[in-house]
Amino acid sequence: MTNNDDRANKKADDAANDSEEAQNASADFMNDEETQEIKIEPSEVIEGEEASGDSVAEGSGWRAEMEFEDIFGDATRDEIAEEESVDWWGDTPFTPMDELDDDETQPIYLGLADEGATRVSPVEPKGDPTRESRAISAGGRSALNSDDIPTILPPDVPRDWTPSKTTLPSPVSEVDPGATRVTPAAYQRTSAPQSGARRQATQPLQPSQRPGRRPSETARPQRPGGKKPFGKRLLNFFLVFVFIIILAGLVAGSIGIYQYFRIKSSLPDVNELRDRAAKFETTRILDRNGNVLYEILDPSAGRRTYVPLEDISPGLIAATIATEDKDFYYHPGFDMLAMIRALWQNYTSGEIRSGASTITQQLARALLLDPSERYDQSYKRKTREIVLAYEITNRYSKEEILELYLNENYYGNMAYGVQAAAETYFNTDASSLSLWQSSFLAGLPQAPSVYDIYNNREATLYRQRSVLVLMYELSQARNCIEIGSGRPPVCVAYADATQAGIDLENYEFPAPSFSMRYPHWVVYVRSLLEEEFDPQTIYRSGFTVYTTLDPKLQDEAERIVSTQVAALVENNATNGALLAMDANTGEVLAMVGSADFHNDAISGQVNMVLTQTRQPGSAIKPLTYVAAFEKGWTPATLIWDVPTEFPPSKDPHDTGPVYQPVNYDGRFHGPVTVRSALANSYNVPVVKALEFVGIYDDPDTPVEDGLIAFARRLGITSLNRPDYGLSLTLGGGEVSLMELTSAFAVFANEGRMMPVVAISKIVDHTGNVIFEYEPPVGTQVIRVEHAYLISDILADKDARIPMFGTNPVINLPFPAAVKTGTTNDFRDNWTIGYTPDLVVGAWVGNADYSPMVNTTGITGAGPIWAQFITFAVDELFDGTPSAFVRPPGIIDRVICAVSGTEPSEWCPQQRSEIFAADQPPLPQTEDLWKKVVVDTWTGLSISNACDNFSEEVFAANVTDRWAQRWLRDEAGGAAWVTNLGFSTPLFFVPERACRADDPRPIITLTGLVDGQNVLESPLEIRGMITATQNFKYYRIEWGRGSDPSVWNVLVDNVSTPQETPDLLYEWDLRDVEPGILTLRIFMRSTEDTYAEKLFRLNIQLPTATPTATQTATPTATPTTTPTTTPTETPTPTPTETPEATATPEPSATPSQTSEP
Repeated sequence: MTNNDDRANKKADDAANDSEEAQNASADFMNDEETQEIKIEPSEVIEGEEASGDSVAEGSGWRAEMEFEDIFGDATRDEIAEEESVDWWGDTPFTPMDELDDDETQPIYLGLADEGATRVSPVEPKGDPTRESRAISAGGRSALNSDDIPTILPPDVPRDWTPSKTTLPSPVSEVDPGATRVTPAAYQRTSAPQSGARRQATQPLQPSQRPGRRPSETARPQRPGGKKPFGKRLLNFFLVFVFIIILAGLVAGSIGIYQYFRIKSSLPDVNELRDRAAKFETTRILDRNGNVLYEILDPSAGRRTYVPLEDISPGLIAATIATEDKDFYYHPGFDMLAMIRALWQNYTSGEIRSGASTITQQLARALLLDPSERYDQSYKRKTREIVLAYEITNRYSKEEILELYLNENYYGNMAYGVQAAAETYFNTDASSLSLWQSSFLAGLPQAPSVYDIYNNREATLYRQRSVLVLMYELSQARNCIEIGSGRPPVCVAYADATQAGIDLENYEFPAPSFSMRYPHWVVYVRSLLEEEFDPQTIYRSGFTVYTTLDPKLQDEAERIVSTQVAALVENNATNGALLAMDANTGEVLAMVGSADFHNDAISGQVNMVLTQTRQPGSAIKPLTYVAAFEKGWTPATLIWDVPTEFPPSKDPHDTGPVYQPVNYDGRFHGPVTVRSALANSYNVPVVKALEFVGIYDDPDTPVEDGLIAFARRLGITSLNRPDYGLSLTLGGGEVSLMELTSAFAVFANEGRMMPVVAISKIVDHTGNVIFEYEPPVGTQVIRVEHAYLISDILADKDARIPMFGTNPVINLPFPAAVKTGTTNDFRDNWTIGYTPDLVVGAWVGNADYSPMVNTTGITGAGPIWAQFITFAVDELFDGTPSAFVRPPGIIDRVICAVSGTEPSEWCPQQRSEIFAADQPPLPQTEDLWKKVVVDTWTGLSISNACDNFSEEVFAANVTDRWAQRWLRDEAGGAAWVTNLGFSTPLFFVPERACRADDPRPIITLTGLVDGQNVLESPLEIRGMITATQNFKYYRIEWGRGSDPSVWNVLVDNVSTPQETPDLLYEWDLRDVEPGILTLRIFMRSTEDTYAEKLFRLNIQLPTATPTATQTATPTATPTTTPTTTPTETPTPTPTETPEATATPEPSATPSQTSEP
């Protein structure tokens, strides 16, 4: 027991010494050979005991042979102590002995795998020490505790001190290459002895590390700049990024898989594909009363023959693949790249413009999706369609899919499947189709009603050429087109494609046979359905399509058109068309596309209401005047109907011929108001109106203007050429009957535009309402006041009398607005008119553009319009249509009938006119008769710069230069001037006031002033008489009184100006009776203007003394001074405005309207 106690006490003492010395020892030293690192692991210290400075605990493993200098070099103990007390780490001593974590704040625990490390523990180890070690003993220190580890300074040892020789444990055979490192683990209580297998290797210290720091504050020395290398940080970032990507991919994949199976579970079974292909529901088209107009029959009943893929022409297969899905054999049912492209196109355009549907997707949509979902343009439907296509591809072969597709397609004209199409168009089998036939058929399924060779030949031929281009490009890109089934690929050379286009163009298609009521209407409704729905949806869903057509009105319209056209056969009129619409809802009530649908000689199958645009003649004039109303004109605005030349374009350098419009009657009518000009369909005024409005939009204006933009606002989109001229307002552009009729419907509907409606409701075979039209409020595209003004003019029977007489065919027993139109050479004539409830447009002409003979809008289309609208009003409104409702913003004003302004005192005739309240008539100061004060030398209005030569004159307020020429030079103009009380020569109100830089007369007399008393004779007249420009001559004359009526010439017409003050004339006054007289200096200009200056003189000569000889005073010759204005202002006598005499017609232009 005693030995055991001694051994225990000794072990405790050693442990205490070990602990203190471990805290004071330096861990950083250098020798000549290598850097050594010391790990010090103190044994367990018994609190309260101290170890001897010259003793070492048994089994502690310390190495004691090293001297102080071996560890610390030549540094003194004081220097080392000083370094330990303050350093760059702060005031607290810090020993950088351990490796730090990434933030360089906490020591890293050294694992037991580091063989060679000696664990220092405050508790007694349970087993043998891991390795013997030698260390310097530094006694005199109390034991450490785990909460407060003090800084232990090295003992103050003399420089020549050497440790005493003591018996130490045997040294380890292995040389420790580095210093023993003290880690935080050294101050943790060990629960179990450490075996030799878990020894840790030592690591050399860096030279910059210093000793003397507390273990709890140990840290790895920082790298330069305090940051990890950029490469390592970049690598860490890359690894994190890759991890995030992989994680995101896993999440997205999981969600995608889940969604895929969720969508798949709600889709029809693709195994039913063939069964569904055999099903078909008939679609029926009905009129507004529920009568069946046409049934789209089951194609299996004679119009659909299923054929296997091997019996279908390779050319058709190749054409279909090239057109619909060039990667058909390479994708899993959907084309990802095409979908991405479509998504981008849809995103950039802001609407769904591209669907990127493959052949498999089209088949899935047509056969597996419900009718209510097939035409749903949404990404949800697209996703379901893609899943179905993928499932179909997994279940069926590419050949099976292609076979079903080709047998299910609709090819137009009641042809379902390729066999029926081959028979319908070419009277052959699907297996015998050539390249040109195949390319034609492959282009039809996309829009069979649009690409209809019978109604839209040019578009259909263009579509076939597009297919040939696609075939050629795919064949070149892939070294021929794969068609599957082990059949050889189809190669399309350039020559083959070119010849195929020629062959189709030269082919005469057999006329189709139809059995339908109102075929033009049925074809139109089918085209509307195909614009909204997928063709397969339409022809498989059993739709019941309710249309707006009134069968009673339709029957009467067809009868009237055919009867009128038959009556015009001698005038070479072979065709006619009619469109009737409800003006308030936009519903089409009747549509007659031609005089005879089945008559090929007149191209009866061409719908002249829709598919052809023709020149409308004068029927488009109301649009021009309403556009002028929007820019400030009124029904009373004055326009001069006189011979006028218009430049060929706005380009001042355009050397083309000028445009000279003429009227239908070959006459010019002088000043006319808008009401008169439109009601009588005068051509010259409306061209001037278009010149005022403009043709194209002016980019400098804040809002869109010009006739093209205005027409587009009213729904006319066919006026799209960039080269229209002023003849556009006479019908120089081309529009369809539907466009122009619907534009007139805006006038009838108080300025609101309604969509043209043909289909009122669609119900599928289950009774679900797929679509139902509800009339909208409408878009207010023009002001209600302007709509009323134009309607009032077009319904004014009295205003149209000068051109149409008192009882034209267009005069009806009820108020109706109407406008006729006839194009040059009588190629087309129109009549379009309306009541507030009904708008009707009629056309007569020839589909081949051949001219008629003396057939105008009033004699050709007019009777059709008048008969039908009368019948319709009786049928729909019991003969009493609604009246045009006057808006609150309309006012009445009295105007001068001649000028359209508020009447002045000289106006010969007055009448009442209506105006928009914010656009009243011009004031009376703008009347045709006007008194103005003008500068007599320039003829301009006076101003401060030129008010010394002026007079008040009675002038004609005419600014149109062509009207001025007509009034001055034409016989008709001269008669108008005389009848309205103007004197000749006619003086026009100046366009502007004179300026200081205008020509000025100079009349200055020296020694004479107005009102001067003259007391001696002779009187010397001295001064200057000249002008800055335009001098012609001057004259000096006098007359008795202050306002002479007779002038006596002193100096007559001197053509040389007197430009310096000098003697002009010496006047002997001896024979002049005393009293008041007037001296006048009169000067004439080269522009036929004048200037004069008057001097009133009081002659008071003394009585003369008789002399021997006396010279008689010569008597002045009386002369009359020419003047440009009458002495007195005449009062015009109220008379009717005369009609101008006819003038020779200028050359007609191609777009010239020949009839109102």
